[in-house]
Amino acid sequence: MTFITMENISKTFYGVKALNNVSLTLNQGEVLCLAGQNGCGKSTLIKILSGVYQPDKNARITIDSDQYDKLTPKESIKKGIQVIYQDLSLFPNLTVAENIAINLHHDHFLSSKKNIYAIADNTLKNINANLTLDALVETLSIAQQQLVAICRALAQDARLIIMDEPTASLTVQEVQSLLKIVQQLKNTGISIIFVSHKLNEVIKVSDQVLVLKDGGLVGSYPITEINEKRLAYLMTGIEFHYERLLPVADSKPLLTVNKLSKENQYQDISFSLQKGEVISIIGLLGSGRTELCLSLFGVSSPDSGDIILNNQKVVFKSNRDAISAGIGYVSEDRMATGLVMNSSIKDNIISTIFNKITSKFGLINEKHVLSYSNHLIQQLKIKSPNSDLPVNTLSGGNAQRVSIAKWLAIKPDLLILDEPTIGVDIANKEGIFNIIKSLSIQGISVIFITDEVEEAYYNSHRIFVMKSGKISHEFIVKETSESEILEAINEK
Repeated sequence: MTFITMENISKTFYGVKALNNVSLTLNQGEVLCLAGQNGCGKSTLIKILSGVYQPDKNARITIDSDQYDKLTPKESIKKGIQVIYQDLSLFPNLTVAENIAINLHHDHFLSSKKNIYAIADNTLKNINANLTLDALVETLSIAQQQLVAICRALAQDARLIIMDEPTASLTVQEVQSLLKIVQQLKNTGISIIFVSHKLNEVIKVSDQVLVLKDGGLVGSYPITEINEKRLAYLMTGIEFHYERLLPVADSKPLLTVNKLSKENQYQDISFSLQKGEVISIIGLLGSGRTELCLSLFGVSSPDSGDIILNNQKVVFKSNRDAISAGIGYVSEDRMATGLVMNSSIKDNIISTIFNKITSKFGLINEKHVLSYSNHLIQQLKIKSPNSDLPVNTLSGGNAQRVSIAKWLAIKPDLLILDEPTIGVDIANKEGIFNIIKSLSIQGISVIFITDEVEEAYYNSHRIFVMKSGKISHEFIVKETSESEILEAINEK
């Protein structure tokens, strides 16, 4: 049964068409994926459906039998439309129960503590979730917080739940759990609009896919008529060819890690890394992979073991020591720790090399700033009309390239990339993978942390699987298959 139709949906911002004559049909109990690159209009379409934006003239939105030329947020919520944005918009200092029932506070009867807890408990049971009602949301994992956000939507009688990049920060197992919940919601007649850059998830969870490109509608496709390769082409107009890295020449190790341990984080880690080699580290939340790499970058000191770089034992007292030794680290959270979002593109890029662009009197040489930043902007194909613009004006993919550029500025021997493709669309992912391939050819070694087996498989020479702080498996990519790696990750 048809639940929602949107016809002739356009939206203009300052003379620019963000959406141009887009149509959408959503059935009751159906999972629809909105697919497209960053900037294609997905978020604008969602905000029109949720009443945040008003469409241009001649739009028509039909929900059940009611017709609208535009919606207000109140009307949208009344019709059962709930949006779970990527930041989840929860109250960290309130409990699980309070967050779930937060929007029922206007009803004095429902807002009593007894009823708040009864409502929260009931909605958690509806999705078979097991959370402590008294727990503060700030103490929960991202996956658990997502369950709270889903239950908050259900507590408001949601008939459509829109999930914006719900799996971006989840581990492989957490993703599988979330997709099961989506299926449960669908089985109860709740519709889902699912936005994800991970095409394998789109194929797995959706009934149909609506593809947008440059604000226009490419088409709507039943999931039975599409695959990942076809979907990638429809989104970008590019045929992607996944090729493995070129082998590295035999050479002495750039980095050797020998029996490295840190209490409650990682134990007895040993491996070597050749010049120009790319290794991926895959592991679930709490596996110790990020903690290990932070020690290699000098942020935390190991309790025991040795780090040998260029045949010399090193002890990093801070990340400054690691940077001086030629190690760069692209952090997982580019917005919080990787970049200064309100500062300019060029200032972010040269932030790691102030010593190279200042005079002996401490004055910044603007000519050197432009030389360094423009070279890296061109090399990494960062799309921006002006390097003086703040980073927060860029798409996620271009912002990630800036975070890589600032470390390439130091001309590293080793670059550590912690989940570099989170929140990045398929075309920009491919761009990041091409950067990794280019670094390898230049002789720069890379440690690549990822949850995505396919990403690791096509962009690494070797793959390490970490569990409970230890390396449980090592794979040489050219001698193994993706399925073997998946089996190792899921092995109890």
